[in-house]
Amino acid sequence: MKLLCAGEAFEDLVFFALDHLPDLGEEIKTDHFLATVGGGAVITAVHAARLGIRTGIVSALGDTAVARLKRERVSVTNLRKPNEPHAITAALSTDEDRAFVTFNGVNAKLESRLATALAAFAKAPTSGKASAGQSARQAPQHVHLCLYPHDCAQWTRIVTRLRKRGVTTSWDFGWNELLTGDRGLTDLIDALDFVFVNELEARLYTGEPTLEAAILHWRQRRAITIVKQGDNGATWIAPDREIHFPAPRVKVVDTTGAGDAFNAGFLVAWLAGQPPARCLAAGNKIGAQSTLTAGGI
Repeated sequence: MKLLCAGEAFEDLVFFALDHLPDLGEEIKTDHFLATVGGGAVITAVHAARLGIRTGIVSALGDTAVARLKRERVSVTNLRKPNEPHAITAALSTDEDRAFVTFNGVNAKLESRLATALAAFAKAPTSGKASAGQSARQAPQHVHLCLYPHDCAQWTRIVTRLRKRGVTTSWDFGWNELLTGDRGLTDLIDALDFVFVNELEARLYTGEPTLEAAILHWRQRRAITIVKQGDNGATWIAPDREIHFPAPRVKVVDTTGAGDAFNAGFLVAWLAGQPPARCLAAGNKIGAQSTLTAGGI
């Protein structure tokens, strides 16, 4: 397996192409609706598999999500137990903004199960012949995580063990204000190979009012930071260099999952040995293409 995506999954109810988001007490009726599967791990895994690399996912998945992922040729490790409710998200989307309501379901119990599963991968063989019973647990080349880490110290240990096994890692933290108060966040970031943030998140996790000021902080981290800037493209930030690549122009229908699609394009290019500019270009292209229709996949 080249890429393993780990994180939350949802069955998505997407209301898109709205003129505006509803005010309190207001009802909006629309003919633009899609029921699909989503969540960062799902979206990144599906786009990566479509780009032709062997991809797996470890998450807590409903039956609909499992069936769809198997059709997309994604290897599934499902951590949801029988009769546990899967998570559901309702997304309201205009051309420029989005709002969400989520029923968390089994995702409330997911993090500890993910930690156990990935710790097992950290002990698994990474190449050569596996012994009996180990083939299903053979470690991937790269692990991409997309969830809120409630215990950064625990995840730092897991990521460090993966690195010792030759497995590279990346994380998309999303927007989590509580994470800014975790003193272990810096150590976790420094244990990773890549961190994916959008422009607002880049500022949130550094406490800076502008992206320019935030970049100075990100350049001090050992991990390479990838800042996704929507129609302004994306930027690669490392201690020794900063590379920007513009985004293609498209007619946007729905931006749900565009950042996770970007992650897939970027990681597939990077795993193929492409240089930074081409990795950014690939991420921009796949992210932009994902906005041409509703839903993340």
